[in-house]
Amino acid sequence: MQNVVERVLNLLIYLLESPTPVTAEDVRHTVLGYDAQTDEAFHRMFERDKDVLRRLGVPLSRRALDAWEVDYGYTVDPDEYAIPDPGLTQEERVALSVAARMVRLGGSHAGLDALLKLGGIERSVGLEPLGADLGAEADVLGSLFGAITERRAVEFEYRDNTRQLDPYGIAHRRGHWYVVGAGSKGERVYRVDRIEKLTVSDKSGTFAKPKGFDVRSLMDLQPWEAGSDPEVEATIRFDSEVAWWAARTLGLEKPEGELVASVPVANRDALVGWVLSFGDAAEVLEPPEIREEIRTRIEAALEKLP
Repeated sequence: MQNVVERVLNLLIYLLESPTPVTAEDVRHTVLGYDAQTDEAFHRMFERDKDVLRRLGVPLSRRALDAWEVDYGYTVDPDEYAIPDPGLTQEERVALSVAARMVRLGGSHAGLDALLKLGGIERSVGLEPLGADLGAEADVLGSLFGAITERRAVEFEYRDNTRQLDPYGIAHRRGHWYVVGAGSKGERVYRVDRIEKLTVSDKSGTFAKPKGFDVRSLMDLQPWEAGSDPEVEATIRFDSEVAWWAARTLGLEKPEGELVASVPVANRDALVGWVLSFGDAAEVLEPPEIREEIRTRIEAALEKLP
């Protein structure tokens, strides 16, 4: 089936891109998927594929190649194939752009492609994806959403520890979904794709979200500041060539040379990932346990090298 879909799509693209009608022989020798067939097999396949395009509503037409109407070719008029302009306002296009990027099932970007047919994507919105891939997280997110709306406590495994949480809300940041709520040690943030063995309480209405609570107030923190690890202060040195970028991320003034910064850490995994993104231009000076974790990560990566 995949080969059929690819062949029909290749045929459609060829017909749309060709400035003149193309013959069956042109198709046979140009479109991937037809070239290895016998004459009889090719003609059967080509007829089936044309029927598929017509059933899909593609305006496939057969036209004469010259004034004598001896030879005929096939074509798809791009103007006829395009959907009618729905006449969306600028505000409506922006709203659709944001909505299409909020959720990407299985990593698909098809929503953006569709928006191009609806009048384009507003420059003010940008092309970077806003949403997370829900392919592997959809079930967990659905359960968490139900727990939030019905005020049910949840329990789950997170980094080899059992956590209990009164979930207040779900938020998205930098390509990942997070659940925000109250645990035994106060307000906490957990990354959804790291939650395992989630169970939702049978009892509803077991907690109340604090008045005036705003999920964004916690999500505005840096990733390494929002977590459930015991909070520590990390001291990091950045070489001069990357110090400006580190200072910008941390909200500090741009240094003249290297930068030594103190960073509050409640999510060590997030901090380690960020520091490693600088390569050898960044070094954690304190605490020793985070230095050791970075060393372990680097050694593990080196062992995988051929």
